[in-house]
Amino acid sequence: MEHCFDIDPMNQWLPCGDKPCVIAGPCSAESEEQVMETARELAKIPMVKVFRAGLWKPRTRPSTFEGVGDAGLDWLIRVKQETGLKITTEVANPVHVEKVLKAGIDMVWLGARTVVNPFSVQEIAEALKGSEIPVMVKNPLNPDLTTWMGALERINRAGIKKMVAIHRGFSFYKHSPYRNDPMWEIPIELKRLCPELPVIVDPSHICGKTDLLHVIAQRAIDLEMNGLMIEVHIRPKDALTDKQQQITPVHLSGLLFGLILRKTSGNAEFQNLLEELRSEIDKIDQQLIDIIAQRMSIVDQIGHYKRENKITILQLKRWNQIFRERIENGEELGLNREFIMKLLEIVHQESIQRQINVMNDND
Repeated sequence: MEHCFDIDPMNQWLPCGDKPCVIAGPCSAESEEQVMETARELAKIPMVKVFRAGLWKPRTRPSTFEGVGDAGLDWLIRVKQETGLKITTEVANPVHVEKVLKAGIDMVWLGARTVVNPFSVQEIAEALKGSEIPVMVKNPLNPDLTTWMGALERINRAGIKKMVAIHRGFSFYKHSPYRNDPMWEIPIELKRLCPELPVIVDPSHICGKTDLLHVIAQRAIDLEMNGLMIEVHIRPKDALTDKQQQITPVHLSGLLFGLILRKTSGNAEFQNLLEELRSEIDKIDQQLIDIIAQRMSIVDQIGHYKRENKITILQLKRWNQIFRERIENGEELGLNREFIMKLLEIVHQESIQRQINVMNDND
């Protein structure tokens, strides 16, 4: 498998042992007291390795709290000195980069609003040149893997070899229980394409509220993500930003303690059975591909027949009937309705496209 990036393994610069790395801290640094109280409690939790706090907050409306700015740099340095935790904050422009490098911040991250703009990412990358600071890159607002990978590539090309991708979910127009839908298939695909790149999950921004945090955190661990970034405030109800998704250090400790850390492999008997089952899946997958190929061959024949008889491609009544019947059949077999709908839509789109190609064929 090809590697996408030239990077250093995360365990060389952020040792976490055999447990997921945890980055925790308030959404925003609001006061020195708030920062220090939160940090002291987080330092008591062994899995927490990095303290996070936003200093410059890119808010939708300028009338809301936009962070304490430069003043918070000294507070973070104090956290580092007194607790031993590494410290990180968000940077959104070259000026921020210059200030965090001068102050001695350990790590930085690029937010979702920044990642969507290649010009902003490139400016930050240029400002980072010559430094060895680790950089974390959140996914863009919209579900666009290419944009996410492009931002990571720009940072890597600037000479940054300590990199992490942060999965914080995606804006979703459909009804969802989450603030940002996890769409796990996208970070999974990123890990498949770039196995050397660590991916950590931000359950706080995915959930938008605290009651689903454990579910998302456990799912991240089950999918072999490399860690978690969770927003923690000493007094969440008093937080100036995103109070509804922040938890207390005590809550975080309980959440982490409750995670089930599964083995990546088992004993020989387990492994043999697993390989047998995987082999069966491989056979079935090949059968699926063969069946789809047979279907598309028939679709091509239908396309030629329609062309010869001057019949329109889209037969809406027929498609609605197929759609309804296939969904009912699938649900009777225990398949998820939304999954069947997506599968049928993909197959139908390909079928229409193949018939269009037949219609446009001049041979």
